[in-house]
Order: sequence, then C-alpha cells, then structure tokens
Amino acid sequence: MIPYSSFELSNGLKVFVHEDSTVQIAVLNILYDVGSRDERPDKTGFAHLFEHLMFGGSVNIPKYDEPLQLVGGENNAFTNADITNYYLTVPASNIETGFWLESDRMLSLSFDPQVLEVQRKVVIEEFKQRYLNQPYGDVWLKLRPLVYTTHSYQWATIGKAISHIENATLDDVKEFFFKYYLPNNAILVVAGNVTVDQVKQLSEKWFGPIPAGKKPAREIPSEPVQLSKRVLEVKANVPANALYKAYHMPGRFDADYYTYDLLSDILSRGNSSRLYHTLVHQKQIFTSISSFTMGSIDPGLLIISGRIKDGIALADAEHEVNLILNVIMKTGVTEEELQKVKNQALSTIEFGEVEVINRAMNLAFAALSGDAELVNQEEDRILAITTEDIHRIAKNIFKENNASVMYYEAENKN
Repeated sequence: MIPYSSFELSNGLKVFVHEDSTVQIAVLNILYDVGSRDERPDKTGFAHLFEHLMFGGSVNIPKYDEPLQLVGGENNAFTNADITNYYLTVPASNIETGFWLESDRMLSLSFDPQVLEVQRKVVIEEFKQRYLNQPYGDVWLKLRPLVYTTHSYQWATIGKAISHIENATLDDVKEFFFKYYLPNNAILVVAGNVTVDQVKQLSEKWFGPIPAGKKPAREIPSEPVQLSKRVLEVKANVPANALYKAYHMPGRFDADYYTYDLLSDILSRGNSSRLYHTLVHQKQIFTSISSFTMGSIDPGLLIISGRIKDGIALADAEHEVNLILNVIMKTGVTEEELQKVKNQALSTIEFGEVEVINRAMNLAFAALSGDAELVNQEEDRILAITTEDIHRIAKNIFKENNASVMYYEAENKN
C-alpha cells in the first residue's frame, strides 16, 4: 500500500507526495509524458537523446551533477516508448537542492551546441555498441517493424537509424524540448521523509513560476488487427540460432493486462514453467527460453524468445513451442500453476516497494493513467484472476494469425 496526497499547480504540474518518516532520504521523480512513440518517423531517437541532454546543463546550472553530489545526492533516468523518467535521491534535509535542479532544467536547457555534440557522440556510440556490434543487439531493430506496420512502436527507443541522431540540429532539439518538456506534460512525485506542506511550498517556489505550454496532442495511428502470420528470416554472426515469436495483446492499463502477464509467467517463470520444463529440461531443444509482456501503454506484445540447441532447425523449434501453446489453448492451466505465479508476482511487488524510489516511480506511472489509485490495486487485480481468465485470453492471443516470428539464424549453423 502506497499512501499519497496530491495537488496541481496553476501551470498544470501534477504533484504527488508519499510520506515515509521511517527513512532519512527524499526522492524526486519527474515523469514526462513523452517517449519514442511520440517521435516523427523521420526523426527518431530524440526522446532518448533528450535523456542525455538533460544532464548537459541548464540555463543557470552549467553542470547538473556537481551540486547534487555536493549534498550527497544521486540521480539517473530512463526512456522507453511511452515515457521519459528522471529521478534523484538526496538526504531529506537537502531536498530543496533537488527542487532547484529539476525546476531549472524544466524551465530551459542551456542549448549549448557543444553539449549537443558531446551527447550526440555518446548516443551514436551507444547505438553502435549495444545494437549493431553486439550479438543479437539488432533484434528489436528488426522485430519491431515486423510486428508494427502502422503504430510508432515500430522503432526502438534508440531510434530507427544512427543518421537520425547524426542529422539532428539544434533547432530540432529546441523544438522537441519546448513541445514536450512542459509542467503540464509532467508528473512530479516526491517521496520519503517529507511532508505535504513542505512539498507544496517548495513546488510553488521552484516549479510554480514555470509557464505552462500547449499540451501536445497525441495523434498516433492505431495498429490494425493482424490478419495473417508474419515471418522474417535473419542471418548473423551469433553463437546460436534464436527464435522470437511476438503476439499482439492489450496495453498496460487494460483490465486484462495482469492476466496476460501471469500467462507469460506460467510459460517461462522458473524451472517448472511450461516452456522451460519441456523444451529446455526434458526435450533439450532450447538452451534457454523466456516469455514476457512489454508493458507498453498502447496495445503491446507478449514475446517468446529462446536460444536453440545446435542441430535443431528453427522451424522445428517453433513447432515445439506451438505444441505447448496449443495445449494451453485447448485445456487451459491448473489452479496450482496459477497460484504459483500469483505468489511470485505478489512477492515481486512487495519486494520492489521496499525501496522508496520504486514506490515513487510506480506512483508516477499509475498517475499517468489518470487514476493514481491503480498503484494500490495491483495485488487485488492479480488475486482476482482465475484459470478461466487465463484460458479465455490464451485462446485469443495464441492464434497463428496474431503471430510475428523472427528466425534469427547463426551463420554456418544450419
């Protein structure tokens, strides 16, 4: 349970406060309602580039990290298809430093051309190292456009191509910042050893003067229903053949989301799970296999992926996966299986909420849905799921016309 209070500033910044007097720290988490899905198809990777640029100095503070380190603070950030999230932790007595730093870079970055060049090089190097020069690194660069033909989830957060970052101009950067980095396009969560009155005073002082902008209208085309199976064959210099199979499913705030999530756990969470036990332990067709849900806000994916043992054809490995999925579609799952993954999911939630920073992030993301109370409903929603619910969605999602498959073949293996 995460108790919280909330208020909204006149400029539209939504503020949530989670008091916890048992800790000595305070956390500021700022979620900006912008991710790679909001980018133009010809200018991708900007949301991720901005994650880097936001640490390159603002109007009044040349180096973001230095003042924070001087008061014993730490910070980090992440970007995905839906959001860009910044967070910092400081001793509670130094919380105002966090407000000063975050409000100043929300007001305006320095837009120093040298900073852009430095961060551009960092992102390009990341693109090369993680996505182009690493075994299986380009999986999402290839799988996403196979699965999504219309929606902007069709490109990875890093972007479609290095050239989009290479060609980004300072005007492009300014346009993106002033369109999305607005108080009325953000959610601030302050958690830890703080009080609501204290946070109200500091929020008004530091964020209140920042003018609101025109909240960007989100006009992302919906992905049409997939009508037939899609297959992509790839060859690369990798250690082993790999199979990737993606199925369309509802988004993160859909009523059935947790049912799909538990289904993915039944398939591959733990050594006794359906896929692992049969295909890795018993038949030894895969050396590893997993399934997971993307957790995206718009309709997302349930992914099954695995590395295949030498000598096994990719099509045969997929057939073995399908046999297991077909059994679930036909007969469903057992009460024992469902209870096991429920227990695991509930333990994960409880363990995660030990850390104040995780509570702050979860509260911010729930607030993005329009109903922050969702953060306290996860356990009840998981407990309410039945074997009938699992069977119902399995029959729907695992139809072959809903599948996109990538055969990732190791050169000289077959």
